[in-house]
Amino acid sequence: MGDGVLDTRLVLATRSAGKLKELVPLMAVVDLTVITLADLGLPESPDEDALEVFDTFEANALAKARYFAQLTGAIVLADDSGLAVDALGGRPGVYSKRWSGRTDLAGVALDAANNAFLQEALRVAQAETVGDTSPSAPSSRRARYVCAAACVWRDGTHWREAVVRGETSGTLLAAPRGTGGFGYDPYFLSDDLGATFAEVARDAKARVSHRGRAFTALLQVDAVRAHFVHVSRLVSEDGRR
Repeated sequence: MGDGVLDTRLVLATRSAGKLKELVPLMAVVDLTVITLADLGLPESPDEDALEVFDTFEANALAKARYFAQLTGAIVLADDSGLAVDALGGRPGVYSKRWSGRTDLAGVALDAANNAFLQEALRVAQAETVGDTSPSAPSSRRARYVCAAACVWRDGTHWREAVVRGETSGTLLAAPRGTGGFGYDPYFLSDDLGATFAEVARDAKARVSHRGRAFTALLQVDAVRAHFVHVSRLVSEDGRR
């Protein structure tokens, strides 16, 4: 859309079912119509694979938000997130989603492959640092979940954007606990909750998670909040006509 017409839709630009389950409830505070890429009928494009090529979460999140904002003309929210493990020098970081290299897998199967790869990497790191190869060695298992949340929207004939980061810390367990969540959640023992992200209810996780913190902070950015209020007011006025 290049005509500067205000688009009042709010698009959650992710193909991840797990992320959508977390993001949709977070958007309850926004007085706008929230839609997904599936709602728009947008099939996944090979172009999307080329979006997350940067070495920071912020750059990747902005790349996704810009791409879908220009494609749809709507207000777009996107994120990039991952796990940063102290003993692994911050890896897998921006490569968390495909760290195992199993491009043939998706969903639960890919999560399992990534977690197996993580446990082996930690075992090697522990052997190198303390000489203990047992899975229960206590050292070198500190980690952070990191999320960069981005918003891109049209303001008249110009594009505007914002991006913020959220983090949460914890310890990686040697064995999974819980059946909820996704990704590395069954192994991530949250400092805030005293439980893994896979053991707690979704709303409890959202209050302390990297994604919950990032998107909550994004919605409080002055420019973002002002635009959402402006758009909501216009929608309300149109509804009364």
